[in-house]
Amino acid sequence: MMRAYSLFATLQSMVSERVDSRKDRGATAVEYGLLVGLIAAIIIGAVVLLGGTLDGIFTDVETTLDSEVNPGG
Repeated sequence: MMRAYSLFATLQSMVSERVDSRKDRGATAVEYGLLVGLIAAIIIGAVVLLGGTLDGIFTDVETTLDSEVNPGG
């Protein structure tokens, strides 16, 4: 009888640990999802704020390179 109880307690412990670890993995996945969403929002905000400035810089570089490669036009 004691052996059956010991086996049952061991099985209960193993199942309990497995269920608890799944809860942690779910919470971690949600946290990583929120972190990825925040990083994506920051990247989108930076592109929107700096987009016009970067476009101007690339246009200037293109104009300069074009005038160097084709000096006559």
